[in-house]
Amino acid sequence: MRFDPVGRDEAREMARRELDKQVYQRDKPSWLEREWERFTDWLGDLLQRAAAPNAQGNGSGWVSVAVIILILAVAIALVAWLMWGRRNPRSRGDALLEDEPSTALDHRDAAEAHAAAGQWAEAIRERLRAVARDLEERAVVSPRPGRTADELAAEAGEALPQLAEELRGGVRVFDDVWYGDRPGTSEGYARLKGLDERLQETRPKPLEDDDLVPAVTGEEGGPRW
Repeated sequence: MRFDPVGRDEAREMARRELDKQVYQRDKPSWLEREWERFTDWLGDLLQRAAAPNAQGNGSGWVSVAVIILILAVAIALVAWLMWGRRNPRSRGDALLEDEPSTALDHRDAAEAHAAAGQWAEAIRERLRAVARDLEERAVVSPRPGRTADELAAEAGEALPQLAEELRGGVRVFDDVWYGDRPGTSEGYARLKGLDERLQETRPKPLEDDDLVPAVTGEEGGPRW
């Protein structure tokens, strides 16, 4: 059997085509892996030189220290920027009700409108505002500017001990969504709506006399409501 000789260029081309086959490419690192390996090698060399800066006669050890400090500063700034962007500017110390006059019905209507639009976080907030305003209108709690959601649950729970746990649970839903960056859901809104409806059906114990604040003083010194 006689074989035709293969030239050098032809042999090189045949070898290239063979190595281009998928079976040889399967274990080849990706460009990202190659770049990461190159970076880690460079960083390792940098750290090795920075460990003994005085050992380098040309001062490259101190240059390595400066580069490492710069890398750390950039990394810290990046983490701080990311954390600041995710930080919720709202606080649990914010007042639940705004200063503008409103009624429980106003907030219920607003809550239903938000729910119809699928805006569950806003719907949950408005429904809890409806709860707060309704409790004030029925003298379950005294009207007080600046009251927070957590304070509402504590004060209303004293007047309605049978619903104290549900009040705390409803406020937790509000806190998680409004301050904890959790998404509002239809289930969360349904929980606040159910709480509002149960509170309307409940007869609270009356406020203590100390909680009543006279609005106007009559001519003879007695309170006039």
